[in-house]
Amino acid sequence: MAGRVEGKVALVTGGASGIGRGCAEKLAAEGAFVVITDIQDHLGVEVAGGIQKSGGKAEYVHHDVTDETAWADVIEGIKARHGRLDFLINNAGIGIGGSILDMTLADWRRQTAINLDGVFLGVKHSIPLMRVSGEGGSIVNMSSVAGLKGSANLAGYCATKGGVRLFTKSIAMECANAKDGIRVNSVHPGLIETPIWLTVGQAVNPGANTPPDLDAMSALAVPLGVKGFPEDIANGVLWLCSSESRYVTGQELVIDGGMTVR
Repeated sequence: MAGRVEGKVALVTGGASGIGRGCAEKLAAEGAFVVITDIQDHLGVEVAGGIQKSGGKAEYVHHDVTDETAWADVIEGIKARHGRLDFLINNAGIGIGGSILDMTLADWRRQTAINLDGVFLGVKHSIPLMRVSGEGGSIVNMSSVAGLKGSANLAGYCATKGGVRLFTKSIAMECANAKDGIRVNSVHPGLIETPIWLTVGQAVNPGANTPPDLDAMSALAVPLGVKGFPEDIANGVLWLCSSESRYVTGQELVIDGGMTVR
């Protein structure tokens, strides 16, 4: 089915690589104009250009999600250029692994600023523009299976992703009470092949200087026996943005090959 989000405007943070890139490309392929934001300018321009060459509609904007002024500027720019915002994909995030005994307060605060404060700022500044059309919309906050259960050497990361989970439910209820038609859900990826493993690898393989072997990890930890890819997550995000999920809000969409069920 093509054109499932035709004529809509989507904002994808952290859209220059990994899951964000997959979401941007999927939404654009289904008809949305996608505003890609990131701090990886070269990659972001590349992703937007690739979407355009494929016949889609996209633009790239440099954006630090921890900066409230930057959020206000990004949303004001979308309003000026497009007049509306239908979907917000709060995807930007980092992962800092290692023992909590070794984590510095600076790293704790940096991870929280990006993974949790960035989601808060996105919701705060996007909802007013999303309400302008009167047609509702969809906010998708990217959490993780680490937001559902604890993991050794990932305490800081789990704290941020667990925070995203409950923040999502609270905002879903606030929007429902406002009767603004905005649905708010979280997505919880499992072992997905993305660049984040370059930084959280120490958590699963202390002392190693290379990223973990996701194929080996998946064979052991994932009931389906295989790792996931950004497109697997993007397919779920597309569904949450489309009218097919019109009756879904405040929920957790877990996409993990059965990992959290075991």
